[in-house]
Amino acid sequence: MPLLSRPQVQKLATLSGHRDCVYALAGSADEDRFFSAGADGMVAVWSIDDLSRDGELVARVENSVYALRYLPEREMLILGHNFQGVQAIALAERKLVHSTALPPAAIFDFAYSAPRQRLYVALGNGVLAVLRAADFSLEKLVRLSDKSLRCLALHEERGELAIGGSDALVRVLDADSLAVKYTLTGHSNSVFTAAYSPDGQQLLTAGRDAHLRTWAVGDNYAEVRSIVAHMFTINHLLFSPDGLLLATCSMDKSIKVWEAETGRLLRVVDKARHAGHGTSVNKLFWSGRQNRVVSCSDDRSLVVWGLS
Repeated sequence: MPLLSRPQVQKLATLSGHRDCVYALAGSADEDRFFSAGADGMVAVWSIDDLSRDGELVARVENSVYALRYLPEREMLILGHNFQGVQAIALAERKLVHSTALPPAAIFDFAYSAPRQRLYVALGNGVLAVLRAADFSLEKLVRLSDKSLRCLALHEERGELAIGGSDALVRVLDADSLAVKYTLTGHSNSVFTAAYSPDGQQLLTAGRDAHLRTWAVGDNYAEVRSIVAHMFTINHLLFSPDGLLLATCSMDKSIKVWEAETGRLLRVVDKARHAGHGTSVNKLFWSGRQNRVVSCSDDRSLVVWGLS
């Protein structure tokens, strides 16, 4: 059902403390805290409810962190330490509990499957690493491309893992056997972000070609919509917790809010209109608490936005 009104967006706070570009955000939509990391190797935790509170250091690593995954059921934060491997932090003690060496490459994304007890890891050398969830030991390495694997999206019910890469392809794998079931062509450049719609009926992908593409999951992933969504690279897309809205962020310094069902543009959030970021917006986190969106940027800051 189409939305009756466009959401209003208000800048609530700018959060500072990182010393370099911020690339990764993670959290649970129904919890107060969320996490950030970036080029300075610092991993921080913040409060979505108390925006006056400074961030607290959770971990510090030598290299950049592009990928974070919060596992609330295990009270654990998983981070991709570029060129070093996957590290698991027990949040109660803020202690490193698992560390898994992987091929020396950038780690761009995670997908976690509790039913399959697997952590899927997208690597910059074109390899998909599969780790056992119990202790994050390496189960398998699967080479899929000679270029970077940039993003992952997991469809638990269908048992499918979508992988976007710098070869402009989206591969849909069987999440168990890791066999390639579908190869989606349409993007003209690197695919940086992918997400299944909350109802599981669509896969959305975007990247360097600035197009937001929609694929029909139940129809062998036929392409059903393509929108020129930004001026430059789309770095991230995600759905609101209620599934009604979609947000994208871009190297063009803007965030856009869309109606998920129709693809209708509802709101543009940028420096001119809302005192937004001055450089590339790299990642988004959407909290269900008070309907707040967090963005992070090359400008070293995080911004919290209120939608009403």
